[in-house]
Amino acid sequence: MRGLYPALWSEILKVRKSRIFWLTVIVFAFIAVMMGLMIFFSQHPDLIRSSAIMSAKASLFGQSRWPAYFSLLYQVIAMIGFIGFGFVFSWIFGREYADLTVKDILALPVPRYMIVLSKYITAMIWCVLLAVVTFAVGLASGWVVHLSGWSGDILLHACIIYSITSVLTILLCTPVPFFACWGRGYLLPIAFIILIMIITQFIGIGMPALAPWFPWAVPALYCGAAGPLSPHIHTISYIILVITSAAGILMTLAWWRYADQK
Repeated sequence: MRGLYPALWSEILKVRKSRIFWLTVIVFAFIAVMMGLMIFFSQHPDLIRSSAIMSAKASLFGQSRWPAYFSLLYQVIAMIGFIGFGFVFSWIFGREYADLTVKDILALPVPRYMIVLSKYITAMIWCVLLAVVTFAVGLASGWVVHLSGWSGDILLHACIIYSITSVLTILLCTPVPFFACWGRGYLLPIAFIILIMIITQFIGIGMPALAPWFPWAVPALYCGAAGPLSPHIHTISYIILVITSAAGILMTLAWWRYADQK
């Protein structure tokens, strides 16, 4: 593991000094605040009676109870979270090509696979922080709007489901860096993220029986974001997800090891 610590410290320092990090924290916190605001509007429909659009959106948030509210948090982290986490992975790897610093990195006396691993570790730490921020702000928003049905058991259950959903979603972002390296920037990985979201929605709506076999649909199936009529996931679903995640890391390592870095 020679060279991992300095490479990891370098990546963390880049993230800490970047504006993108704080921007993503603000965006994820804002999403959680907006959830609480929509719940508040659903509790007080007279405040938005003049806006048909706001009334329709607020009505989608259902009952003002903690279990239903936590279900919304699961949906956010499983669906919107993939976009945000994917952007994080894309930025960490793609910025080296966009800023023309990849040659400088390759010239460092550090094994290339250590550089890749340090970037993956940094991206995962970043995504975990975003997931924690979303849950913490979401929890505070729920308290502010005085949701009913609170209990310690419900909170513990929510923490477990939310944590596992977050981890599964983060693992599915590992192929994104390969496309950032292949495309030498941000465009191709962002296109990959959008394509995956479209395919996931298409499978979930048009071919739900295939959803347990499509790894990017597994987090939504696990947390129930796909709906009560969605198919159940099995052990093979998690195996496929892990294989997909490992394949993403191996493809990126192979690119940095063998691809032409001109």
